[in-house]
Formats: sequence, structure tokens, C-alpha cells
Amino acid sequence: MKVLAIDDQQLVLLPLQKRLVELGYEVKTETNSSKALELYDCFNPDLVIVDINMPGISGLDVVKYIRETKKSLMPIMVLSGNIQDDIITEGFELGINDYMKKPLSLNEICARVKRLIGAPSMEETIQESNVMIQQRCVGVVIPCYNEEERLLSKEFTDYIDKNTGYHLCFVNDGSKDNTLNVLQELQKGREDFITVYDCEKNGGKAEAVRLGMLHMTKKEDLDYLGFLDADLSTDLADFDDLVKTIESSEFKIVSGSRIARMGANITKKSARKIISLTINFIIRKILSMDFKDTQCGAKIFHKDVIGIAFDKKFVTQWLFDVEIFKRMTLHFGLKSAKAMLCEQPLKRWIHADGSKLSIKDSVKIIGQLGQIAWLYRGEKNKNLVPNSTALTVA
Repeated sequence: MKVLAIDDQQLVLLPLQKRLVELGYEVKTETNSSKALELYDCFNPDLVIVDINMPGISGLDVVKYIRETKKSLMPIMVLSGNIQDDIITEGFELGINDYMKKPLSLNEICARVKRLIGAPSMEETIQESNVMIQQRCVGVVIPCYNEEERLLSKEFTDYIDKNTGYHLCFVNDGSKDNTLNVLQELQKGREDFITVYDCEKNGGKAEAVRLGMLHMTKKEDLDYLGFLDADLSTDLADFDDLVKTIESSEFKIVSGSRIARMGANITKKSARKIISLTINFIIRKILSMDFKDTQCGAKIFHKDVIGIAFDKKFVTQWLFDVEIFKRMTLHFGLKSAKAMLCEQPLKRWIHADGSKLSIKDSVKIIGQLGQIAWLYRGEKNKNLVPNSTALTVA
């Protein structure tokens, strides 16, 4: 039994193909809908699974080709995040047999496939899958410097194995230990879901994140891009909550916030807490925004603002988050920028031992805040291009 799956997002097709093959189906996939029509003609599938929202030829156009041009009654299933009634109705009027709304589990998809075309005869019992097919695809940049001992490799791999739609990009920022080898080992067998970007020289966290974000913009199937600390002081489940917020809103940036409150597990060293309050007060004055926590290492961005936020090198190494928000303000204007930014409290944030930003460094950061205020001042610097390389905290 042959299945043709068509979706412009490779991160959706890969786990679907793997699962159907495990169940005994012959499966071909295609991200380009024009090529998919050619593949349909030569593959002669027993079932087509197609997404609706694709560039060029839409999923409904594929259905029309099969039903009207080819005059085929072969079963067609739609797997889409589109929940518009008129689109769903049009699909059934064109002759689709099933409409599945993302997100949903692979188990449900496979059960629907079996209902339409039956199950290949297999003697061995296949264990049920706990994988979810997501509506959106997200790239996550994780800067790494000397993380050989701290990198929680299993937590990363377990998460992407269970949650489709995530592609992790680990940026090795010129580590002096064995971090690069650890990352390359982590990537093995998961090359479609994990990228290792190697910087030969240490350029600091700001530059590592910037290069990683620009590298990931080249992946066309990603809807959103974000970054996360390697020590998982903010865990991936909390990060996914940020993604859910941005995909269901008009926000362009959703930033995690480490606000201590009832029902949340937010722990900081007391000295860091005092320094943070001082720094945050200065930042609010610089940005003219009531941000509670700009420096949380968990943020998610709409892909269309990545150029504004990351094209130019940052002036500072640790305060690039402030520079991002300042760049948004200078590009869109303060009122519009405020409407595009969302600060979302985290459920969990734990200060990790071995954090490279010391209390002494935090005090020195105040001087760098003055530098940001000066360099990004006023509307006359709207097209400011920082030429200096990222400063290091001495």
C-alpha cells in the first residue's frame, strides 16, 4: 500500500513518513506541491495526505488535480493547521475523504489511514507512538561555550523525539573543552532536527546567538526562530508556551520573564536579585518600556523581524536583548514596537551552577547600558549600523 504525503514543512513529513514505514506502508514525501503532482503521476499512490497552506499550488489545487484532471476516486486526507470553515467545506465539496487539524498525534493519523486504505499485513506488533504533529515549525538557537560538563543532551533529544516541528541549532562559540565533540555526538542520527554551527573563535554569547539566528533563517520551513540557554534554566516545555503565545497572537517577539509569583518555581541568588533590580530599572528608562525582565535567555521571534533584530553586530556582549528591543523601537516607532512585544512569565527558571555571568560582571554591565543609551539615542540614529565588534566584560 502506497502513501504520498505532501507538506511544505519537512519537519512535519519526516516523523510521519517514519511512522507509516514502520507500519508497513510504502511512503514518498514532497515539500514542493508542483513536484508532488509529477510524483503522483509516476508513483500511483493508494492514498494522498496533503497540507492546505502551501506556496504556489495549494493543497486544494492538488485535490482538484486528482479529482477533476485525473478523474481519480483515490482516498485523499487533508492534514492542516487551517481551521477556516469555508476552506474545510470546500475541501469536502471537492471530494476529500478526511480532514485532520494540526496539532494531533501520529497515532490518530495512522488510525485514520488504516480506516481509509486498510493496514499492511505485519506479524510483529508495532508499539504506539507518543509523537505529536505540530501546526508550526520552530528553530531554536542554543549558544554553547565550554558546556561539555553541563549540557543536558538527553533532555534535548527526548524533547525533539516527542515534539515534531522543532529544529535545534547548537552554536559552539569557540569552546576550549570538548563541547564540539559532545554536540556532534548529540547530532548523530538526528541531522534533520539538529544543526551544529561551529565558530572557530569565541565571540561571546551575543555574536553566537546572532550568527545562529541568521544561519537558521535559511531554513524555509521554519515559521518562528528563538534562542534558549544551554543549561535549560528555562526548560523546553516553558519555551513551547512562548511559541504557543506568538502563534496565536499578533506579537512579533515573545520574551520569557523570570517574575517570582505564586505557582511558579523561580529561583535566583539573593545578590543577583538585587543587581537585577538595579539593571532592570535602568533598562526601563533606556527603552521607555515597562519591561520586568529583558535579560531572560528565552525568546521567540516572528521570522519577518529577524533581519531588523540580528542583521547588524551588537555593541555589547551580554545586553544584546536590550539592543534588540531598541532596534525594534527605532525601526517601527515606540508605540508600534510596544504592540509587537510581549513579556510572558515563566513557570520555571532555576539559576544554574557555573553560570558564566558573575555578580562582578553584572555591576560592570551598568556602564554598558550607558553606552547603549548613547549609541542608540534619538530618531536621527534610526539607521544606526554598529561597526564595533561585541564588547567583552573585562
